[in-house]
Amino acid sequence: MPSGATGGGPVTVGGLATDVRLPAGRGPFPAVLLRTPYDRLRHRAEANGWARRGFAAVVQDVRGRFASPGCWRPYGNEAADGAAAARWIRRQPWSDGRLVAAGASYAAHCALVLALDAPEDARPDAVLAAVPALGAAETAREPSGVERLLARAGWWAAHGDRSDSDEDALGRALAADPGLLAHLPLTGLPQRLGRDLPSWADLWRRRDRGRLVSRAAHAAVPLLAVSGLHDPFAEDTDALWRAWGGPSARLLTGPWGHGLTAAPGPGAGPAHRVDLGELYAGWARRALAGELAPGHRGALALGGADRWLPAGTEGEPRPQRLRLLHGRAFTADPERPVRSDDLAVPTAGTPDRCLLATPPLPRPLDAVGPVRVRLRAAADAPSADWAARLVALTPEGRAEPLATGVVRREEPPGRKAEFTIGLGRIARRLRAGTRLRLEVAGHHFPAHARNPHTGEDPTTADRLLASRREIDPGGVALVLHVLPSRPAPTEPAEEIPR
Repeated sequence: MPSGATGGGPVTVGGLATDVRLPAGRGPFPAVLLRTPYDRLRHRAEANGWARRGFAAVVQDVRGRFASPGCWRPYGNEAADGAAAARWIRRQPWSDGRLVAAGASYAAHCALVLALDAPEDARPDAVLAAVPALGAAETAREPSGVERLLARAGWWAAHGDRSDSDEDALGRALAADPGLLAHLPLTGLPQRLGRDLPSWADLWRRRDRGRLVSRAAHAAVPLLAVSGLHDPFAEDTDALWRAWGGPSARLLTGPWGHGLTAAPGPGAGPAHRVDLGELYAGWARRALAGELAPGHRGALALGGADRWLPAGTEGEPRPQRLRLLHGRAFTADPERPVRSDDLAVPTAGTPDRCLLATPPLPRPLDAVGPVRVRLRAAADAPSADWAARLVALTPEGRAEPLATGVVRREEPPGRKAEFTIGLGRIARRLRAGTRLRLEVAGHHFPAHARNPHTGEDPTTADRLLASRREIDPGGVALVLHVLPSRPAPTEPAEEIPR
């Protein structure tokens, strides 16, 4: 049974620490439930914002985190604990029975499993999922299976297997040992951090990628999915929106990173500064009232152009002319990998990547949609990763990253194969005079784990071998999706709650 005040303030729900913020007035009110592993006290401003807009805001520490007792099992207890919270909310005198499950990152996972996995009587009436970390497998690996090392090491060092958080844990460890992530095996990272992290090794055994997206087809409530073009989970958010089977699905994608409007990326402009709180509340009111138009709609930022397009806008596929600069044959050496955090390209010594470039664009180009690189190439290793990085070289000489993709291939050593690397989606106006630089390498470290080239699992391997690569320059094709004409704009404040 819950204890404490129910008219607003701290309570205990299902044994878990929970805060309630009520709007002014007598009520009853619709409610918003936010369940977080990042300390409910950090969400006070967000809860107050919902309350000012007429919603009862309920914020809960998930099991085993901060003030909530129990064992912290990432992605393990959220459907059941969320269901207990939803039922409790609907029993309160200040609740009118209508409920929005909301959250960002891991909290978005909590909201989604409540909508998709909880018993029917506990499910919310609408879901707001921002930069959703759909599950352990989705966060740990690219769709191709390549391990996302740096982001997962940072998250587990900060939050894994502990009741509180230490946001700077990995930064301090890297300052003390810059080669920390290069030590083998990767499963030994907890010992090098001086921490007990039993769930770290378990993370890399997870292979159930795509479960929530497949469940989304059976959703029965409205969805608002929010993403950033520079967010590592952007592809998952887009897939969730496209698969959603509820009565309406809205997508907002801006030129942001994982922190959304607080983390603008290249191409962000004044028009992309969105009042997310007001937008969320406006959508929630109409979603709970059943006033949203059916179907899939939304708004997509066009970076570099300071405008918004309808979500789902996609150009026509257009191959880009490339010239080989160097590296038709190169060595992918995991002891000296191409780094994800350095855009500089070495020009001396043995090539460590294949480098190609386009001529300067003769006119502006609106690239909206997926980016793909087709290769005809060979590696002398039984397992080889192929990383493609696309960089815009502005007329002023700046290098700006546009898109990156990594695939893992297992071929007989030396056999030339044709394959495609997907680099995700972009929405960017490229100015006249811009050149596109394409790098094809064997590693993208430390963002991604190094393939040891032995055929062993990269997370448990304890030895590394260099791999010789050969690329057929005539078999390289960079395909952008280009809008044939200037697009008709839209406005998020009008399109999302429509």
